[in-house]
Amino acid sequence: MFNHLNPQTGKTMNLQEYYTRFDADEKLIADIMSEALSQGGDYCDLFFQHSVGNHIGLEDNAVNRAHSHVDFGVGIRVLKGEQTGYSFTDEVTPQSMKLAAKTAAKIADSDKTVSPVQVKLHRVPNYYPIEIPWETVPVPQKIPYLQKINDAVFAEDPRVVKCSISFGEGAAHILIATSEGRMVCDCKPMMQISVSCTAEQNGRREQNYFNLSARKGFECLTPETVERLSKEPVRRTMELFDAVKPEAGEMEVVLAAGRSGILLHEAIGHGMEADFNRKNISIFSDRMNSAVAEKFVTIVDDGTNPNLRGTINTDDEGNDTERTYLVENGILRNYLHDRISSQHYKVKPTGNGRRQSFRFAPMPRMRNTYMLPGPHKKEEIIRSVKKGLYAETFTNGEVFIGAGDFTFYVKSGYLIEDGKLTQPVKDVNIIGNGPEVLRNIVMVGDDLEMAESGGTCGKNGQSVPVSLGLPTVKVSKITVGGMNS
Repeated sequence: MFNHLNPQTGKTMNLQEYYTRFDADEKLIADIMSEALSQGGDYCDLFFQHSVGNHIGLEDNAVNRAHSHVDFGVGIRVLKGEQTGYSFTDEVTPQSMKLAAKTAAKIADSDKTVSPVQVKLHRVPNYYPIEIPWETVPVPQKIPYLQKINDAVFAEDPRVVKCSISFGEGAAHILIATSEGRMVCDCKPMMQISVSCTAEQNGRREQNYFNLSARKGFECLTPETVERLSKEPVRRTMELFDAVKPEAGEMEVVLAAGRSGILLHEAIGHGMEADFNRKNISIFSDRMNSAVAEKFVTIVDDGTNPNLRGTINTDDEGNDTERTYLVENGILRNYLHDRISSQHYKVKPTGNGRRQSFRFAPMPRMRNTYMLPGPHKKEEIIRSVKKGLYAETFTNGEVFIGAGDFTFYVKSGYLIEDGKLTQPVKDVNIIGNGPEVLRNIVMVGDDLEMAESGGTCGKNGQSVPVSLGLPTVKVSKITVGGMNS
């Protein structure tokens, strides 16, 4: 019997427990894969998934919504060259799986068939150990934590008139088997909580929020976490009463450490995904091993950061995760690959083949994308700006992958005047081009932070959890939309 470390509990778990969960065994898996390859496919894989979770909403001092969800099924993929046949079923029975395998097999049409290799469990590292699995804690025990946050938000400032809290948690149990003989088991925990605050002053209302998300268990709801979740949204909201609209125009912009990494993810990271480059959609398609930034700029996509929202023990094709250097010392070195693109480029997979669920085929997706620390101090960077914008958090971004053009709305930030942060700003957007911004990075701080909230990335109708990060970064020029824009 193969043993496997369960990330939900940290305890040893054997393969039979996964087989029992999906009512499967080695013989059934071999039979399904043989059916999938019966029309001449080169390769196939099976992706079993059992997800469970809960969502609780609290508003106006009371729980106003709560629901649980379960997702259960298997996806079957067949590859013939660079073509994909895919089918899934939420009835995990031998009959339903064989029917799905026959459907996926139709992508191929050849008398030459290959036989699947006998599967063997491949052990993966555990990058998200937890102490208390969410599924072991009843929902009524979680609600008091939300009530504490709610009460603390109202106690923080008498101008608060509304608090809304959205909380979700759960875990996804997966089993992946490939026709090349690899089998991988994993259990992916997740929590996310968002706190929105609305305040009123002299008849005027403002709203802002703060959220956290991570692959952690119930133990993460500490008193310190509750305090941050109550103080930070109030602070951000109250600043908006004093916020001003900056003048529009091209100016120096300092991207704050942490959440500003969303610009890196959206405006640059997507262009590094290999499928966009294989199809010559990305502006980086012909830039491999070329200089795309200054020598002090290094950008990675990393699946190994402990407990982050975008961290994975294995990708959804069963490949090992890793830290992938996209830009190293200013030079474009790698794209993000799944199996198809890695074979096209004749390189090894980078562990970026991800999918939303068993209903979807995998494709290259980011994990935790961030810029490594540079040689400059945050204070030094801000002092170097005579007149500019300090952008702290973003929302409502739009990116065009082909050209790299983007627009982002700055939710929180400050004016920089004579080397100092002065007034908070609001109703600001920044407009630019990802590759140009990369070239125009002139200072990189030594203060890398990962965004505690992470994010949910959408691509081709699929959403996956990701995280992002950045040190303080100075861009020599970006167009800022404000007054008179």
